[in-house]
Amino acid sequence: MTAITSHLDKNKVNKSVALGLSGGVDSAVSAYLLKQQGYDVTAIYIQCWSMPGCRAEQDRQDALKIALQLGIPFQVLDFKQQYQQGVMDYFVTEYRAGRTPNPDVLCNQVIKFGLFYQWAQKNKFDYLATGHYAQTGSIKLANINTPVLLSSQDLHKDQTYFLHQLTQAQLPHILFPIGHLLKKEVRQLAQENKLHVANKKDSVGICFVGEINVHNFLKEQLGEKNGDIITADGQKIGTHNGIWFYTIGQRHGFDLDMKLVKQHTHWLDQQGNIPPLYVIKRNPKQNQLIIGLEPETMADQFELSQLHLINPNFDLNHHQLKVRIRHTGKLVACQLLQDQQSKIVVTTQEPLQGLAEGQFAVFYFANPNNKQKTQAEYVCIGGGVIA
Repeated sequence: MTAITSHLDKNKVNKSVALGLSGGVDSAVSAYLLKQQGYDVTAIYIQCWSMPGCRAEQDRQDALKIALQLGIPFQVLDFKQQYQQGVMDYFVTEYRAGRTPNPDVLCNQVIKFGLFYQWAQKNKFDYLATGHYAQTGSIKLANINTPVLLSSQDLHKDQTYFLHQLTQAQLPHILFPIGHLLKKEVRQLAQENKLHVANKKDSVGICFVGEINVHNFLKEQLGEKNGDIITADGQKIGTHNGIWFYTIGQRHGFDLDMKLVKQHTHWLDQQGNIPPLYVIKRNPKQNQLIIGLEPETMADQFELSQLHLINPNFDLNHHQLKVRIRHTGKLVACQLLQDQQSKIVVTTQEPLQGLAEGQFAVFYFANPNNKQKTQAEYVCIGGGVIA
């Protein structure tokens, strides 16, 4: 394999960097690269969650060990209260309202590039760095060089979806040291430099929490509330124990009354088998769960609320936009239009499956500086909430 080098700007050496060191391989290699390039790095472990079953203590120990090995200062910031209020309360509230939240977007907005970013600015750090798979750069917009958020080299690991709430003012103060690398190259660097987390599994689940049983968590927080499962034309065919246990596009966990299914639908085949069924809508006011066949989960138009543009002056009509509705989901060509009621309507070139109210739709266009196919492929311009 060819030698791996960092693409960070050499003019930035000797500047101070507050690095979010999570205890994983990505932030560990970020610390290594920053130090190799001469940055004055301080490792910051952010403590947000310490409930039984999470791996926060092991992660903190791993982060400290990495900092000691690399010879960089180590500090812990305690944001547990703010995380509970800004992320987990949002998580529960959205599910209670019959929407599907994305806590990782809020975690980045409220914690990493909210409180942590503010702390770094207050303490006079030149930059904040994280181990995200993303890049920053600049392109010409209206003949002015403008900071932009770019996709990572490894599109399978790209995390710009979670970062779309960043602002243009923040971008010049943020470093993503591994954004130009593939995941296998990151692990190679960790192995070559004997970082003990080289083979540590990637964290999964909710940011800072890890993998939890969402059903059990919601049951503990919200309890159960029985209601009707109905067809798209309003026929009752079963019961559920809480709409917050289901998301749009889900295809399991239904308690159906087969007598009612036979009476009110034409779903059964000649052998009496029922086809795959999906959640197509939730009605929190009536506590109803609407299910149907796969084609009913598809749509090529949806409304958008709370649109955030990284560059507020970006012209939505000037570029050929693409949208994704989940992390690393397929990028689909789209148009954004404002209707007569000033609502933003997104129309996609092909139908999308599982449009869930409360989730984020994030928008991109092709990077005009990538003519030789050697740079970031996409510019992330921001996103909004699916209404």
